[in-house]
Amino acid sequence: MLRTLLLSSAIAVALSACGDRPAAESAMPATAATPAESANPLFTASTLPFQAPPFDKIKDADYQPAIEEGMRQHLAEVRTIADNAEPATFANTFEALERSGTLLTRASAAFFAMTGANTNPALQAAEEALAPKLAEHSDSIHLDPTLFARVKAVYDQRDTLGLTPEQKTVVEHTYDGFVRAGAQLSDDAKAELRTLNSEESSLSTAFSTKLLAADNAGGVFVADKAKLDGMDEGAIAAAADAAKAAGKDGQWLLSLQNTTQQPSLGSLKDRALREQLMAASLGRAEKGDANDTRATIQRLAELRARKAQLLGFPNYAAYSIADQLAGTPEVALKLLTDTVPAATARARAELAKIQGVVDAQKGGFTAGAADWDVYAEQVRKAEFDLDESQIKPYFELDRVLKDGVFFAAHALYGITAKERKDIPVYHPDVRVFDIMDADGKQLALFYLDPFKRESKQGGAWMGNFVEQNGLTGDIPVVYNVENFTKPAAGQPALLSFDDVTTLFHEFGHALHGFFSKTQYPSVAGTNTPRDFVEFPSQFNEHWALDPKVFANYAKHHQTGEAMPQALVDKIVKARTFNQGYATTEYLSAALLDLAWHLQPAGAGKQDVDAFEKQALATYKVDLAAVPPRYRSSYFSHIWGGGYAAGYYAYFGAEVLDHDAFQWFRENGGLTRQNGQVFRDKVLSIGHSRDLATAYREFRGKDPSVEPLLEHRGLK
Repeated sequence: MLRTLLLSSAIAVALSACGDRPAAESAMPATAATPAESANPLFTASTLPFQAPPFDKIKDADYQPAIEEGMRQHLAEVRTIADNAEPATFANTFEALERSGTLLTRASAAFFAMTGANTNPALQAAEEALAPKLAEHSDSIHLDPTLFARVKAVYDQRDTLGLTPEQKTVVEHTYDGFVRAGAQLSDDAKAELRTLNSEESSLSTAFSTKLLAADNAGGVFVADKAKLDGMDEGAIAAAADAAKAAGKDGQWLLSLQNTTQQPSLGSLKDRALREQLMAASLGRAEKGDANDTRATIQRLAELRARKAQLLGFPNYAAYSIADQLAGTPEVALKLLTDTVPAATARARAELAKIQGVVDAQKGGFTAGAADWDVYAEQVRKAEFDLDESQIKPYFELDRVLKDGVFFAAHALYGITAKERKDIPVYHPDVRVFDIMDADGKQLALFYLDPFKRESKQGGAWMGNFVEQNGLTGDIPVVYNVENFTKPAAGQPALLSFDDVTTLFHEFGHALHGFFSKTQYPSVAGTNTPRDFVEFPSQFNEHWALDPKVFANYAKHHQTGEAMPQALVDKIVKARTFNQGYATTEYLSAALLDLAWHLQPAGAGKQDVDAFEKQALATYKVDLAAVPPRYRSSYFSHIWGGGYAAGYYAYFGAEVLDHDAFQWFRENGGLTRQNGQVFRDKVLSIGHSRDLATAYREFRGKDPSVEPLLEHRGLK
């Protein structure tokens, strides 16, 4: 996932449209620094390599004043641009906006990375205080009629100004961003929009804070080790460490990850404990306590519907998807609902096999969601003679990273990664790597933060501390965050194959950031529509099973021996196993997201659980044994992560990624030549041109859904 660094989609639009990215210098007149500013390391550009954040010097109390001063400086810069007496030009309006906001960008990039990956009560308080201020900051720029008049003046003449293709794209994106943010509204409507944006930003922040607390409080403590029968010793030791850290030494804690299914459910033999863990997962944010997110969700849905109405759209989904590749909610819905019959039929067939195992063992119960993973594993073992415990010893984190993820990137693109220890990090688990290009030049700096902890939001994502900027020469400083289970002291970090895929996925986002080669930061790297931004990351997952790559990293963590070919063949053969479940749980979540955001203004507050139940029934994905990957109450993508009405994008991007991988198959697979073509035509262009056209130029035709259906075994 690409994690938005900012509190709300409205703020994200503001910063991208206004080029609020790192710049070497600011148009703001120099003023004498106060003693507090002089002591705050965020007020000046970092002296570390490539302007990496000086986390050894930054204190929690430094972020809020730096962001507030950054907003002040940014508004002053924008005011200078708006009040320029000279006629509006690309240089004095658009490029000036691209260069503005240096301090705000530097401080907010570090701050929101911390609130996602290493938060605490002080940072959460700062985030809550800043949310409405940042929303107002965005509105102050986009709703300024003088500034918009200059933007529009250049936009109206864009075909006659001799602009480069990228400059013309910047003009169009920026103008569209202003219009979508309400620049053409009446004064009364603008005033209401400001109020809506402020409340939405505050509520999104509140949702994330509540959900993190609910995740941390929702785990299941186990007092009797015998109940953990089925879990491997490494996982049991990690559970003991987690319980000790939570103040219950001598017990075991099954912590919650952000998805509905939990890792332990694939191994626990104790059905009562499985059902307890599943119930804890499903109801984590619905306990009627301070961490209950349902009232927050109700209001967010109302606010978004009214905002869309103000901006001339029938619902928030129509507003959100209008600037995506899909274009309309109807296209996104069709993409999903066309797949529902095949996915649910496959899931029901899988459930029948699971029930068959339960009955053969005289279990005496009807298999449900809490039973799926552990019995599916038995089905997989029976059908393919394969179980998770056989393969995890071959997937040690460091080896998968260096001999798998980095190896594939080198084979395709010629880049190399070398770990360095001199860059300060925000947590001891974080590692830093130089990313060198094929010609030996520094391409990027890369941070990896792999393990779950209580201070970290759930999921996995990529972000930028510094974005590629052709105006200033800044190279990318990129980070990946995952939530892998941290091993007990002295034990290896062994991954499931799903974890391996996640590592490749997030590094695909990182590659998209590394290879960016645009002049203007607002169109750099991953600043693309959501249904394109997930394309490079999902495409990169394919190399996890490439024979040459797999053989290089799948080696036993104790002996170093390669995985036996017979076991490799079983993994490949089992590739489409359980795809009915995986596809259905995803479709359920994606359709639930659209259902929430297809509501018109005036629909009123919805009972969250009743609405969810009805939506799943409407779209025919209401399988009791296959709950949505995210229920409404812990769906952080759409309520706190910038993917509102956009979770469908993973499926849209999957059509692209499988179609693109088919091109690699047709042209010789894992080669430097193929990698260079993909880098030049897809990974390096950001959003500097029309992406549908760019894809056709790469592929030679429009994408086909057939490779996706084949991959998922749904044809």
